[in-house]
Amino acid sequence: MDFKANCGVWGTMFGVPCIVADNFLKLATGEQIKVLLYILRSSGKSVSTEEISMNTGVPPQQVDEAVLFWQQVNVLMPDSPAFPNLMTAAPSQPAVIQSPASPSAPVSPLQPAAQPVQRQKQNLTPTEISDLLKTSPDVSELFKVSESALGSLNHTMQNSLIWMYNYLGLKKEVIITLLFYCVSIEKTNAAYIEKIAWSWSEKDINTLENAQEEVERMSGSHNYIETIMKLFEMKRKPTTKQLELIEQWRVAGYDDELIRYAYEKTIENIDKLNFDYINKILLSWKESGFTTVRDVNKAEDEFQRNKKKSAASSGSDDFDVEKYKILINNI
Repeated sequence: MDFKANCGVWGTMFGVPCIVADNFLKLATGEQIKVLLYILRSSGKSVSTEEISMNTGVPPQQVDEAVLFWQQVNVLMPDSPAFPNLMTAAPSQPAVIQSPASPSAPVSPLQPAAQPVQRQKQNLTPTEISDLLKTSPDVSELFKVSESALGSLNHTMQNSLIWMYNYLGLKKEVIITLLFYCVSIEKTNAAYIEKIAWSWSEKDINTLENAQEEVERMSGSHNYIETIMKLFEMKRKPTTKQLELIEQWRVAGYDDELIRYAYEKTIENIDKLNFDYINKILLSWKESGFTTVRDVNKAEDEFQRNKKKSAASSGSDDFDVEKYKILINNI
C-alpha cells in the first residue's frame, strides 16, 4: 500500500533535519520524537522543560533525557541551560568505537570477545549505535528481537545490550533468553538485566542449552519465593538474608504445609515473623525425622499421651512445658 501526505492540511511548516529520518527513527523512542518535534516547531522561541512536558504529555524527566539524546547526536545544541535550540546537523560520519583491549591486541567491536579483557560498560552515543547496527547483523537482530520483548528500546537499554554482547561476550541467543525471562517476572530495568548477565558471564553460561537450564532453575526459585511470601502473608519483598534461607528450604525440599506450620508456631511463640526462628524449627523437625505436618502432630499427640500416663501414675497433673517445647521446636 502506498501512502502520501495530505497537502490540504499544510499551512505554516517547519523543517526536520534529514538525519533524523535517515538515522534515528528506529533508535529514538516515541517520547524523544515528540520532544524534538515540539522544539523544532518552537524554533526561535524559548521553551522550558515544563512547557514541553505540558504540550507533549512527556514527563519532565523524560523531556530532559530526550533533549540530551538529540544533543548527543548533534541535532540540538544547548543555547542556555533551559533552552535547547536547533542547529544544522551535518551528515553523520561512521563512529569509531574504541576497543576495550590494548592497542597491541585489538578486539573487534562487532564480534563478541571470547574472553573479555574489560567489563566496564561504555556509553556509546546514538550515532555510534546507529553505525554499529548498520555493520553488525548480530547486533541488529538482537535489537529487533529485544524490541519484540521489551518494546521501544531507550538509550540505556541499547547500551546494555551492546555491553552484554560485545564486552561480556554473551551470544545473542543467550541474551534473548535472558530478556524473555526478565519479561516473564516483570523485571525489565537495565540494571537488573545487567546484573544477571554479569552472573551468567562469570558462570560461563553462554550456550542456549545452558541458558535455558539456568532460566528453568531461576524460574523455580522465583516461584518458590512467591509461594513462601503467600505462606507468610508477606507484603514486602524478602531481604537478601531471607532469600538465602528460602533457597535453603527449596533445596532441602521442605513441604509447603510444614513451612506454614513452622510459621504458625513462630507466631504463637514470639508473635512476629522471624525467618531465623522458623529455620530453627524446620531444622529441629528435620533432625527428628519429621517431614510433614502429620509427623509433627503425631509426635505432639504421643507426647500428650505419655504426659497423661506419667501424670496418672504419679498422681499429679503437672508437666514440664519447657520440655515439651524443646521436643517439638528444639530451639
